[in-house]
Amino acid sequence: MNADKELDARGLNCPLPILKAKKALADMSSGQILRVVSTDAGSVRDFQAFAKQTGNELVEQQTVGSEYFTLLKRR
Repeated sequence: MNADKELDARGLNCPLPILKAKKALADMSSGQILRVVSTDAGSVRDFQAFAKQTGNELVEQQTVGSEYFTLLKRR
């Protein structure tokens, strides 16, 4: 799936990936996709909780080596 915007959160620990994603989503239009790349293992469950709390859709999560990819659709 193609993302409208990509956020590189590699090297950042909780809660920075979530905070940066929240800021990025605020600048996006409804229905657009944000792709987040992080190296914090905790970000996987953090983004699941974030999606539930904010109403943004968690489209997909994937782990490749030590990197975690999250696709979020702006509500």
